[in-house]
Amino acid sequence: MKILISGSNGLLGQKLVKQLSERNIEFLATSKGDNRNPDCPITCYQSIDITDKNQVEDVLKSFMPDSIIHTAAITNVDYCELNPKLCHKVNVLGTQNIFEVAKNINAHFQLLSTDFVFDGAKGNYKETDRPNPLSIYASSKFEGEKLLMNSDYKNWSIARTIIVFGEGKNLSRSNIVLWAKDALMKGSPLNIIDDQFRAPTWADDLAWGCIEICKLNGKGIYHLSGPETMSIYDLVLRVAKFYKLGTEHINRTDSKALNQPAKRPPKTGFDISKAKRELGYRPKSLEESLSLLS
Repeated sequence: MKILISGSNGLLGQKLVKQLSERNIEFLATSKGDNRNPDCPITCYQSIDITDKNQVEDVLKSFMPDSIIHTAAITNVDYCELNPKLCHKVNVLGTQNIFEVAKNINAHFQLLSTDFVFDGAKGNYKETDRPNPLSIYASSKFEGEKLLMNSDYKNWSIARTIIVFGEGKNLSRSNIVLWAKDALMKGSPLNIIDDQFRAPTWADDLAWGCIEICKLNGKGIYHLSGPETMSIYDLVLRVAKFYKLGTEHINRTDSKALNQPAKRPPKTGFDISKAKRELGYRPKSLEESLSLLS
């Protein structure tokens, strides 16, 4: 089996590289610009701009993967809200470029998507629940999903996930767990919302699930997240408790006070029974994951 990863410099991309290397599965890691992951051999890396159709076609047809795990995207929700054209270009047209080549070479195409495709009115979402995106970012991811769902080509999967955390090398963005741990250790004031609920996802678990879908040639939508849904406030409190850090600098607030450009769904979380049943997916609890951070 040969797997091509887009967005390999990101946190999930780096975990995919690590696990594919450990399993001796042939892969090609791709991202825009230089390889920022020192654990990814330069011989297994190629720079790619997914918005360039010709470049995408050249790279994919040269490697001829059996599966493609497409993680590359602009994921900064507020940046997308303020830059809708660029968001659409990367998240929708970039996805379309890779999917079109995947169809031509008969490769399995896996799209990484998000809990933000839902409006957060009920939580504990199943794969069959109807999306209703609230932001430019969420809409771009749902547009990407629809490219697959409306296609005559059926060799695809969608892996939706929720706030991914873990450690990586030279990442362009941090994640909430590492950010909270660092701020708590420094005693910095933290304004943390208590009216948004998520199921934080250990990046290693997510990478395992994505690879397993490819191995089993899984089709359709899979929800891959952590096993527990909690408020962002409770998440930060649990990080503080695990590392025995003081909580006196944590200020409880709500979403309105942050005045963020993009609207967020109030409560998501996933029903992950399909992934458990079909993939053997067994995500770690928050504390189990924290124990594995260095």
